[in-house]
Amino acid sequence: MGIIHVDQRDATPIYSQIERALRAAIASGRLKVGDQLPTVRQLAVELSVNANTVARVYADLERQGVLETRRGVGSFVTASPSKARSAGEHQRRLKAFVTRVLADAAANGFTAGEIVEIVTQLQSSKEGD
Repeated sequence: MGIIHVDQRDATPIYSQIERALRAAIASGRLKVGDQLPTVRQLAVELSVNANTVARVYADLERQGVLETRRGVGSFVTASPSKARSAGEHQRRLKAFVTRVLADAAANGFTAGEIVEIVTQLQSSKEGD
């Protein structure tokens, strides 16, 4: 596969490295909806890690709706790039976006309150369509 790599010298737990790598591969489009992942054993051998670690990652990602495992067939990507990002990554990107909006608003003489007010108005009018 070659898309996923772990660094045995990194202090980050192997489990976290594998999960992040899979999510990043999906979020970046290197893995697409419907793509089949290597088996647990194949990925464990490729990464030189314990198969139980890979199995746990696959199971957790399946519970979160990122993967689907079909008995006797394999594990497949089910999440779109935006859905593959972890909640923490989503929150980080949202904060960065809002920070840029607020900085741009301030540079143009708008207050945060005015931004919230117009966003609320626009959302209300959109819901009324």
